[in-house]
Amino acid sequence: MPSHSNSSAASATARMLAVYGKGGMGKSFFTTNLVSKLALLGNRVMQLGCDPKHDSCNALFGGVSLPTLGDVWRHFKEEGREEALQAQDVIFKTQIMERTTVYGCEIGGPEVGRGCGGRGITFGFDLLEKLGLSQWALDFVVMDFLGDVVCGGFATPLSRSLAEEVIILCGNDRQSLYAANNIASAAKYFASMGGRTRLVGLIVNRDDGSGVAARFAERVNLPVLANLPLDRKVRELADACQLALTEPAFDTIFARLAQQLITRTTPPVDMDAVRPLAYQEFLSIFGAVEPGHVPAGASADELLGGREVRPLPSLTLELRQQAVGAQPDPAMRRVMNRLLNELGLYVTEASHDPKKGMTLTIDGHTTICLGDEVDLESKLAILAALQKSGEPYCYVDLRRPASPFYR
Repeated sequence: MPSHSNSSAASATARMLAVYGKGGMGKSFFTTNLVSKLALLGNRVMQLGCDPKHDSCNALFGGVSLPTLGDVWRHFKEEGREEALQAQDVIFKTQIMERTTVYGCEIGGPEVGRGCGGRGITFGFDLLEKLGLSQWALDFVVMDFLGDVVCGGFATPLSRSLAEEVIILCGNDRQSLYAANNIASAAKYFASMGGRTRLVGLIVNRDDGSGVAARFAERVNLPVLANLPLDRKVRELADACQLALTEPAFDTIFARLAQQLITRTTPPVDMDAVRPLAYQEFLSIFGAVEPGHVPAGASADELLGGREVRPLPSLTLELRQQAVGAQPDPAMRRVMNRLLNELGLYVTEASHDPKKGMTLTIDGHTTICLGDEVDLESKLAILAALQKSGEPYCYVDLRRPASPFYR
């Protein structure tokens, strides 16, 4: 089959699909086979790995581990030629069953232990846009995303409406369905804030026939798009970096789903009607009940185990300026005053980086990368929302308030 698109307007912006789900549930397996089937049906498709493990495209490329966008960019930067980076340095192509071409990219992440993976994802999308992603003549970009969407970087397709549709991969087990419930909650939240991303439905992978995922789907008002049975031979194919499409039963499942996506005939989903479950409701699907009490607290004496208490060293916190002189400049002082007066946040350390702008430490332990005073009202509103949510955090990046993230 030819590799050109059978769509009416190949030059139009690609449809962006995001696949979410708990780690280890088979998102890369599912994404690779869906991408391959979409391409075999005549579409121009790119698979985008959005996980710091950067193993999404391995099977698509027959076992090759692609150089990541992050690593390639760092290499160019070290040589002082990051502006020379081009699409062919980070986007790769391969043949599927010797019949059609697909494209692949691994965004990757920071070096191990040296940065925030979510920040790497946000940076990767910004760089792809700079390279012309929105103008490429693709029909589909299918994004394989880490299941944890607490970090704003991994929620980028939802928060920035980069994904037109979201597919959630799950099994019949409690942990994967708990992740699915959180993903549905995040998608509904961003939709309520004006986002355009919609949920398409659930894929039940390694289906054991118990029907638990189907009961969950009915409760949250999401359709089950496909059930992929637990199959030893297919698992061995996946482990050997080969496609499941060589098995007729799986080829039929992926062909049916791909056709529904192409023709937009998946069951309709009303985002207003999607109802993520409260914890008690969620437990009831498994016949469990949360005990109605808080466990007893552990005292300091118990935790010390009879050891002598040693006094903790006292900490003296002072405002330090690393790059702007002994005193904050007027812009930084204005920001510090507003943080204190409006949000009760006391700045104990501040610095100014030529590239990052203002970086502030709050109460000695929380870092806020603020950038500059542009969109300051939006940045303060995000901080206020974080305070109100009660979510614990130690780092917030607000340089691009349209895609903030925290950890």
